[in-house]
Amino acid sequence: MTHKDLLSCCDCVCYGLGNFSLCVISRHQLAFLLLFLELFKIPRSQAYVFDPAFSPIEISLLTKLGFNILTENEEGKRAVCKTTVFYMLHCGKALYNNLLWKNWSSDKLSKIIILGNSFKSIQERLLSRILRRDYLYIEKSLQAVEEAALPDLSRYSDVFNDTSIHWFPVQKLRTLPDDVWDIRDEPSYQECESLEIIRNQKT
Repeated sequence: MTHKDLLSCCDCVCYGLGNFSLCVISRHQLAFLLLFLELFKIPRSQAYVFDPAFSPIEISLLTKLGFNILTENEEGKRAVCKTTVFYMLHCGKALYNNLLWKNWSSDKLSKIIILGNSFKSIQERLLSRILRRDYLYIEKSLQAVEEAALPDLSRYSDVFNDTSIHWFPVQKLRTLPDDVWDIRDEPSYQECESLEIIRNQKT
C-alpha cells in the first residue's frame, strides 16, 4: 500500500484559511488544499474547515465544494482518533500548541500530520524561556517531530514561506522520558503578549 493509499483513509482539518473571496493568498492556499486532497485521494467528505473570518458566501461555496464546515471555534483543540492531516498555513503559534496539548500522548501524536509553520523556525525566533513558558507543547514536541520544508517556490513566497510538513514517528515518541507525558496543563497564555489567534468567546 502506498502513502497515497494510506492517506486516503485519513481526515483533513483546515484552520485559518482566511477570506479567500478577498485575499489572493487565501485563494492560493485554498487551491493548494484542493490539489492536496486530490493528489492523496482524500475525499472532501473527510475534510473539515474553519475560520472565524469566513463570510456566509465563503461558507456556502466551501459547502458546495464538498467540505464539512466546523461551526465552533475549537482553538485547535481537536482530539484525533484516526490519522489526520492538519492544514494550518500561517496560523498562530497557540493554535499549534493547543493541537499538541489536546493530543499529548504517543498514540495520538503518531496519528497527526501538520502542514504549517515550521516548528524549527518557531524555535529559532523565540527566546527559549518564552517558548517554554507560552508554547510548552511545541517546545517538548521538538524532541520527537520530523520536519520537511516545502520546496522554495519564489513565485508564491508570500503564500507558502516558512511552511513545513511535520509528523511524529512512533519510534521517536517512544524514546521520550516518561515525565514528558506527565505534562497535562491546558495552555492559558496568561503572560503571552501577542496570542495571534481568535479565542472562542464561549470559553
